[in-house]
Amino acid sequence: MAPDHIVALGPEIIMNEYQLEQRDALEQLQKTITCFSGTRKEQLLLAMKPYLDFRRRLDRFSQKHFNAHCTSACFQSKRSACCSKDGIITFWADMVVNTCCGGPAQMALLHEAIKKPHFSDKCIYLAPGGCLWNVRPLVCAMFICDRVQDVVLGASPADSQRWDTFKSCAKSFRWPDKPVLFDYLEAVFIAAGCDSSLMYLHKSPGLLRIKKRSGLI
Repeated sequence: MAPDHIVALGPEIIMNEYQLEQRDALEQLQKTITCFSGTRKEQLLLAMKPYLDFRRRLDRFSQKHFNAHCTSACFQSKRSACCSKDGIITFWADMVVNTCCGGPAQMALLHEAIKKPHFSDKCIYLAPGGCLWNVRPLVCAMFICDRVQDVVLGASPADSQRWDTFKSCAKSFRWPDKPVLFDYLEAVFIAAGCDSSLMYLHKSPGLLRIKKRSGLI
């Protein structure tokens, strides 16, 4: 790889290290899933069901309370802290969930977005009509800036308490002090021969320490 981590794939396509990382993970994932049996795919969907139920509740809450504020404060004004270029953090499990829930056409959109971002100053997955993911990465879904927290949650103790419940629930799917979905989904694909830098629950020193202290490894 070039010293500045920029790779040219043709006269009009230049990908940086982040884009290459995303492309590699998505290609590995899609190739591996196509080799899974119908039973294996059903097991994955069953394991993801509580998480998907949580995400539907979270999306309803966010659409009601945050979307109008976030569209104005971040997307339209270009002040975004969460949607800035290459600012998105994707876990391997995020990609598994999205791939299992999105069809081939939606996956093709992500491939194209990785190669050719829609905006030079925003997340590569952000199109003029919004995020291209079917099920957005959990980090994105849970991020709200201090301003929106003050405006929305500061005005309603009940909504603030409910948001705290969402944060606790989100942690239960990815914080490996006990068996969690994100760790399980990584393990499934590691066993199938995949290897990605996005497998944080098997690669992050901090998360591995948590798993060790909890007796999981």
